[in-house]
Amino acid sequence: MTEDAQVVETASAGRDRYHHGDLHAALIRATEEIIAERGVEGFSLREAARRAGVSAAAPAHHFGDARGLLTAVAVRGLNDLAEVSRAASDKAGPDREARRVAIGEAYIRYALDHRARFDLMFRKTLLDRDTPALHEAGGRCFAVLMEAIGGDPHADPKSEARAIAAWSLVHGLARLKLDGMLLEEGDPDFVPMVLKTLSI
Repeated sequence: MTEDAQVVETASAGRDRYHHGDLHAALIRATEEIIAERGVEGFSLREAARRAGVSAAAPAHHFGDARGLLTAVAVRGLNDLAEVSRAASDKAGPDREARRVAIGEAYIRYALDHRARFDLMFRKTLLDRDTPALHEAGGRCFAVLMEAIGGDPHADPKSEARAIAAWSLVHGLARLKLDGMLLEEGDPDFVPMVLKTLSI
């Protein structure tokens, strides 16, 4: 079962336990439930409020508008992605190539396990891009990759360019797999092999 399916099951089972003191978290869970079921296009603030058991006006006190609530979900996703990327990098040990491959594999697994959330995380037109927490969460993700690339982006602009090149490859692979364009499921070495082709 993917996490998107688990979100629907958990949110549905726990709806009766929502309390107004935990409304912020309840609305985020309700939003994840909606986008897991219907995609980002199927989200509405009114439906999130209904599932959280509050009035349609209540979410505005916490998030302002629909964009604010979707941004909160994206922030949560980016922070989670940073954590799993960090864990994968640490587990891979000191070798930089091994760390880069591990981060790439973790990134792709996250995209496949959290399809709806991952899609939202990069739909910038739906998010409040001026939210500091969004920039901070994105920065945490990129920092993990920068550490695996090595170099100081302030002293060596090429190190940042290498990190962006690596991110582009990994994100492209994730997107291709999400869209069903890669049919290599029987070969567990396929993704690492592709990731190693980029000399960084």
